[in-house]
Amino acid sequence: MKKPSDLGTNRTGIGVSPVESKRLMEGSVQGVPSAAVTAEGLKRVRVELSREADPVGTMPPPATIKGAVKTVVEGLKGQKATVFLDQMAERLAFERTGTRLYEALMSKLAAADPHPGGPTAAELVQIRDDELAHFHLLKAAIESMGGDPTAITPSADIAAVASMGLVKVLADPRTTLNEGLKTILIAELADNEAWRTLTELASRLGQDDLAEQFQAAAQDEEEHLALLRTWVADSVQGEAGLEPLVTEARVP
Repeated sequence: MKKPSDLGTNRTGIGVSPVESKRLMEGSVQGVPSAAVTAEGLKRVRVELSREADPVGTMPPPATIKGAVKTVVEGLKGQKATVFLDQMAERLAFERTGTRLYEALMSKLAAADPHPGGPTAAELVQIRDDELAHFHLLKAAIESMGGDPTAITPSADIAAVASMGLVKVLADPRTTLNEGLKTILIAELADNEAWRTLTELASRLGQDDLAEQFQAAAQDEEEHLALLRTWVADSVQGEAGLEPLVTEARVP
């Protein structure tokens, strides 16, 4: 079986056909419309549409009377409980996707050749379990605030759309373990930043118990990120025929 780094029949670059590439560039110049379409004009249209468009979505009403009371009380304090619920729902959606990404990566590992310096099956299982535990943590947190964890909030919707490409890469049988690792690294980078934001938000809103739990989850995510960075570096250098780096920190 070929590897992605092997030479193949890729003919996407213009360098493979100098004659046709010259004609292509000439045609691109001739094909420019004569109408006065400028970058500044497009920018103005985008700004106008952005000002007039409705939001992607809105927050659902509280699922319980307790939730309604809490939302009103927090609103009177100048603290929008809906923002907190929206951010928790975003992380919940992302952690659910993260669990599925690691499930897919485990299949990539099972199908891959021996991979010195790469993850072990036990390590991927542990990280998958951490992601699932974070999902349940957020579910309980949303319910404790009177929210509905099954509701798709605006930020949760955006997170789901943004992560669609990651899911497609991991679900594609043609992609390798190395490509899967690089894809999940993207998710872990975003996840780390978002957990920091959520933890700080919980703390500033006086949700000290949740802030403490979120901080523990954020520490888990930092460990995941450190491992992914090492695995990706090892995989790229291994493809280049170099010895893998020594991974000092491993998931227990």
